[in-house]
Amino acid sequence: MIPVDFLRDLYRHMEWADATVWRAIEGAGGGLSDDYLHSTIHHLHATQRAFMDFWSGKPVMPPDAAEFATLEDICNWSRSFYVEAGVFLTSLEDSDLQRAAVVPWVRYIERLLDRDANPTTLGETLFQVTAHSAYHRGQVNRRLRELGVEPPLVDYIVWLWRNRPAPIWELDRVGGAS
Repeated sequence: MIPVDFLRDLYRHMEWADATVWRAIEGAGGGLSDDYLHSTIHHLHATQRAFMDFWSGKPVMPPDAAEFATLEDICNWSRSFYVEAGVFLTSLEDSDLQRAAVVPWVRYIERLLDRDANPTTLGETLFQVTAHSAYHRGQVNRRLRELGVEPPLVDYIVWLWRNRPAPIWELDRVGGAS
């Protein structure tokens, strides 16, 4: 099983990667009104939020993409996830990661799979959010390339090679490539 310290590291990377991609989106000009970017980036962050609400015992009701007029609105909404995730991860011990975690949307997934879902743990759901986010971040980067924007390099190993930089969310604070 993945230790909680490593999950904390993955979440720090995920925030840096998300912030880096957001800066690329903001710098894309025409990409700011792209429907594909809007729906994909909303899904990425709505899933992060759904898991956070689940872990926190809150009702899981992420807002619909149509509730956000612009990508900037999604970005502003998404940032609170990282504050909550940091607090939540700080509260965990390695032993907590073995707790059963039955997500409220498991019945929907079981219908898609046409079978019962195997049990999952809190640690596995925490890892799932990082993997899911990386998957959709890749889709966003592909779309940026299609729009003529060089997508940022946000691999975990790159983050390590750069000495684990902190996320920079504001476009105007970027002094060049991240």
